Amino acid sequence: MSITDLGAVNGDIQHSKEALVADLKRIVGDADDLIRQMADSTTDELVSTRRKIEAKLHEARARIDEARIVTARKVCDAADATNQYISENPWKVVGVASLVGLVAALLLYRRSAR
Repeated sequence: MSITDLGAVNGDIQHSKEALVADLKRIVGDADDLIRQMADSTTDELVSTRRKIEAKLHEARARIDEARIVTARKVCDAADATNQYISENPWKVVGVASLVGLVAALLLYRRSAR
């Protein structure tokens, strides 16, 4: 993975996050509907509804675990790409870090001069 792939990784992580949030909202909505159905239910219907809710929660946990694993893998790939870029281009990294430090120092100097 190259440094240029980091943007794609970030986009993939954002997409995974949005999909997970949408799934969780759907599951919460489904659970809310099931709870409303429980209000007028018999004992057998309550048991059935409870099983449905447990299944939805199990599904949510599985999706969260899957998203956590995918995100962790992509973060590790991004860290590896960053490490590889730094190893291959140490002077570029030193130059950019020096430039960032110089800009920060100038901004702080201007702020304290006021």
